[in-house]
Amino acid sequence: MIHPTRTDLLQLEEKATSIANSVAILKARRQALIRGFLESVRPLVRSRDAIRRDYGIAIDELHLSEGHEGAAFVETLAALSEREVGVDIAERNLLGVRYRELVAFGPFVRMPPERAYDYTVTTPHLEEAVHRFESVLETVLEIAAFESKLKMLGEEILAVTRRVRVLEERVLPRLRTEIRSIVQFLGEREREAHYRLKKFKSDRRGGAFSVPPSRTCPPVRRAPARGLASLPPPAPWSGA
Repeated sequence: MIHPTRTDLLQLEEKATSIANSVAILKARRQALIRGFLESVRPLVRSRDAIRRDYGIAIDELHLSEGHEGAAFVETLAALSEREVGVDIAERNLLGVRYRELVAFGPFVRMPPERAYDYTVTTPHLEEAVHRFESVLETVLEIAAFESKLKMLGEEILAVTRRVRVLEERVLPRLRTEIRSIVQFLGEREREAHYRLKKFKSDRRGGAFSVPPSRTCPPVRRAPARGLASLPPPAPWSGA
């Protein structure tokens, strides 16, 4: 319910100003989140392109090595080269958005002497395939570190966008409509008061508020002042 008073008008104007400032802050926050999102997306896109390229080359080289050395020999070398991969999950915070980041303990790409077999008996195709697969593993773990961050940033950007739209499209228009209604009502009331005051003054100048004649007092008549010469002489003293 709208109360058309100046106090309510001031409160609504203050509230509208506060909401407008909040919208500006939310928009600035959204811009910062979008900037962080784009900074994280660029290396992710490059990493996916690298994965696609390295994986395709690794598959081709693996097929060539299987043709030269046989699939059983390749599987035996893969079993000998098996190793554990160490990863850790760390909590991060970006502009108030909490996310989990995957931290991998590398390096994952090994030199041929570091592998658990004699690389002198293998073909270059197999060594190239192993190198490419290890590169793919390292890149996949790097991408996994960005997945949670991008997901949380995307959800926060959507949430901030919804808040901004609600404030701009619902709350602010309603407040401005109420402010206009109160301003119009107060303006009409001021014009009405001004008209009444003007009518009161005009009626007073026209004599409508003068005292009626029946209540007026008659004027007092005063005798003219007489000098000493005009007074009668005193009576003579008889001595009795």
